[in-house]
Amino acid sequence: MEYIGHKQGERVQTLKAHLEGTAGLAGEFAGRFGNSDWGYCCGMLHDIGKYSDAFQKKIQEDSGERVDHATAGAQVCAEKGGAYGFMSYCIAGHHAGLPDTGNSSDMGTDPSLEGRKRKRIPDYHAYQSEIKIPEVTTMPFDVKATKNQDFSLSVFVRMLYSCLVDADFLDTEYFMKNGRVERLPGEPMDVLLRRLETYIEGWLNNQDIDTVNGRRTEILKNCLECGSKERGMFRLTVPTGGGKTVASLAFALRHAAANQLERVIYVVPYTSIIEQNAEVFRGILGEQNVLESHCNVDYGSSEELKPMQLASENWDKPVVVTTNVQFFESLFSNKSSRCRKLHNIANSVIIFDEAQMLPMDYLKPCVMMMEELVRNYRSSIVLCTATQPALAPFFQDGEKIFELCPRMEAQFRFFKRAKFEDIGKVTEEELRERISQEQQALCIVNTRKRAQTLYQSLAGEGVYHLSTTMYPKHRRQILKTIRERLQKREKCIVISTSLVEAGVDLDFQTVYRQLAGIDSMIQAAGRCNREGKRCSGESTVYVFQFEEKENVPGQRQQIDVAKILLAEGREISDLECVEEYFKRLYHFRGDALDKKRILQEFAKRIYNFAKVGREFRLIEEGTKTILVKRENEAEELLEQMRRQGYSKSAMRRAQQYCIQVYDRDFEKLYGAGMVREVSADIEDFFELVKESQYTEDMGLDLGVESGMAVVL
Repeated sequence: MEYIGHKQGERVQTLKAHLEGTAGLAGEFAGRFGNSDWGYCCGMLHDIGKYSDAFQKKIQEDSGERVDHATAGAQVCAEKGGAYGFMSYCIAGHHAGLPDTGNSSDMGTDPSLEGRKRKRIPDYHAYQSEIKIPEVTTMPFDVKATKNQDFSLSVFVRMLYSCLVDADFLDTEYFMKNGRVERLPGEPMDVLLRRLETYIEGWLNNQDIDTVNGRRTEILKNCLECGSKERGMFRLTVPTGGGKTVASLAFALRHAAANQLERVIYVVPYTSIIEQNAEVFRGILGEQNVLESHCNVDYGSSEELKPMQLASENWDKPVVVTTNVQFFESLFSNKSSRCRKLHNIANSVIIFDEAQMLPMDYLKPCVMMMEELVRNYRSSIVLCTATQPALAPFFQDGEKIFELCPRMEAQFRFFKRAKFEDIGKVTEEELRERISQEQQALCIVNTRKRAQTLYQSLAGEGVYHLSTTMYPKHRRQILKTIRERLQKREKCIVISTSLVEAGVDLDFQTVYRQLAGIDSMIQAAGRCNREGKRCSGESTVYVFQFEEKENVPGQRQQIDVAKILLAEGREISDLECVEEYFKRLYHFRGDALDKKRILQEFAKRIYNFAKVGREFRLIEEGTKTILVKRENEAEELLEQMRRQGYSKSAMRRAQQYCIQVYDRDFEKLYGAGMVREVSADIEDFFELVKESQYTEDMGLDLGVESGMAVVL
């Protein structure tokens, strides 16, 4: 009898061919971290449930009947025990997601691994006529060098799962497309390194370290030289204006080429930084080598963009630029769609740009995951920022983190562009009076509502508002106007939230910053005299507090620690002050650095993959998405979603026109009839129906009083 794995029209792929194809790919992927035998075995056993008469009847008759084919391989692995027991998670979850371990009282109807072991399924033992269970001989990792074996094993299971699901997708895709390959993995690291070296060739001749470009060259050269070092943990602590984007890329490419690493992954906190960095990288390395992976990018299904769309599924490109959210939520996910890319994180140089923005509520599990990637998955990590967080105590080998910036303290003295001045408590009227006297000034406040009210009181020619109350495409348009006015030396006053503090290249004569974390205030100072065209004595960052108390969600402790350091007379911009700030902040937060107790979910061989996958969310639930249909494309997308319901492509394109609104603000908008649901099929997705609530200069007005209503 011929057992069928897949069928398309008259064409069939035999089950044995699919198992062997998947096993070969999964083994190759797992071989990158030394466990090809595990990957191969998973691939050979993942679909043996398809040997049942029930499944063969279903596929022959092309019926829609559901037949469980994933539990069989999991049961075989569980019965064998030992190494095979860990594979049972991967096989059981290769469609439904990695399950929780469960307990001995679970029944066959429970979704846990223990439940799946007891589940009654159609007889599949015909597999024995074609398939032999492969031997597994390697260890998952060096047990002696591992700090937390349970956590390490949980990561190993996810990595193995990634190898399996990506191999399964790719082998199935190959059959369904009849061998027509549309994937273009990009060029090798040595080619990209040569391209970068050509790009920076002229810079390297600069020996004058008394100039800005000379200092940037000094940092760049050191990063290139250090690139030949062995894999490990690195820091690149470079002041604003020091050229860290190109310097970090230079280190990464030289390091990848020297250590036979396959990929450079940039992890950043904001999509605005991604777009900026990716544009720089594409200009140096070529469009086909740089993948942006975040919610605001849409790689369409056109012939030209299809390879990028496919690469975004499993990060099969040499340079990937992504967000903290995408990176860490994928590493702690249990779903095949999110975990598929994980094996391509192994064998990489991973650069955390703006490392001070690592998620505070999940800092301990994130740091442990980073260390795991270095220790067991042949990766190197670079913590890249002007305000280096004090993470060394959280790493097992914290004292071995190597600094890539030469003469670091001297660089910070040289690049100091502005002085800080604490003006204490002010009323909004006093602040408004000061700002109105300025020619070119940036004022950063802690909340969107405050930014709106302050802007409204100052509004006039040359005054602008920037906030996440504006949809992304609108913000980019406003930023373009601001840059043009600054360049022409025209009046330009900008009232903003913290979104301008990282990755937004603006240069103001004066900056006003409401008291915030030390790192935020230093980032704000990076927008003051950024180009160094004025002496630092002429450029001031004024730190202020409002007289009335203000609730700033998630920032209370940062503000309190900064307040204490200022009261002690510390100089905000000193490196020692930055380190002391983070040390105290982490001390005060204590157990809240693992707010959801993620690390406790992997202990004593009980692994709660599904639970952690649900709970590990860097952006907490409690926001709604509102689409603003001011532009034609937004209107067209809205109509498309009404007619056709949810599609990943349409949602990605729509993000350019969307605003995230906290529940407390959303309830007022909804209660006033200003928003309505787009479709019952799309959860938490709404359109703005009162168009006057969104204006060109201010975005979405959040100043809605309870009880207001709109008559449509």
